[in-house]
Amino acid sequence: MFRRSFLVSVTTLMAFGAAVAARSPHEQTRIEKLIRFVEIQKDMTFIRNGTEYSCAEAGKFLRGKLGSMGKDVTTAREFIERIGTKSSMSGKPYEVKFGDGKTMLASQFLAEELKRIEAQPA
Repeated sequence: MFRRSFLVSVTTLMAFGAAVAARSPHEQTRIEKLIRFVEIQKDMTFIRNGTEYSCAEAGKFLRGKLGSMGKDVTTAREFIERIGTKSSMSGKPYEVKFGDGKTMLASQFLAEELKRIEAQPA
């Protein structure tokens, strides 16, 4: 009897934990918009650990990192902070490099786009 109630309790807690970490469709859409915004840039590269990548490669990388490390990411803001800011291996910040040679922290680039998304009418 104890074993059965213990298993029910554990299962309930696991389900609750999954529900808490689940992304709302609204936030999932906002995260997808941020990734797509990176992917469609024409005159920009994404710099990760000192290596430049195309924006298409960056989008694929961000999706992969979100899939493998983003189980607790529930908002677009958390996506920027936990996935789009820095390398989880080296700790180096991600950057974007524009065609004119100027660079910007990827976290700032994504945060500015998130502000634009938030300002759009619902």
